Amino acid sequence: MSEEKHEKMVFIATHGPEHPEKATFPFLMATAAQVMDIEAVVALQGVSVLLARKGCAEHVFAAGLTPLKTLLDNFLANGGRLLVCIPCIEERKISPDDLIPQAELVKAGALILEVNSANSTLVY
Repeated sequence: MSEEKHEKMVFIATHGPEHPEKATFPFLMATAAQVMDIEAVVALQGVSVLLARKGCAEHVFAAGLTPLKTLLDNFLANGGRLLVCIPCIEERKISPDDLIPQAELVKAGALILEVNSANSTLVY
């Protein structure tokens, strides 16, 4: 009996709504990974934590790409995990209550564990 290999990718986002194209790419790639039966985790760091605020994704559009809100909704509906940096939201005076319900608040150690358990990591 052969053991099935589990694939996992972590996508680290570092751009927010000020750069719609760069903010959209991690979610575009993560949803593509999900279609290929690869577990996808998106981690928001720095200014990208703004993307997890309620209502933000609805206003992020990059020319020629699927709207961020659509990608985010599909990513989450297909079991994607959205990790949000606690120090990054604290620095920006964002309350956890301001974030979408699916946001998982994490610090560095938890992200290191995710990256360590992944087959690959992409940073955008």
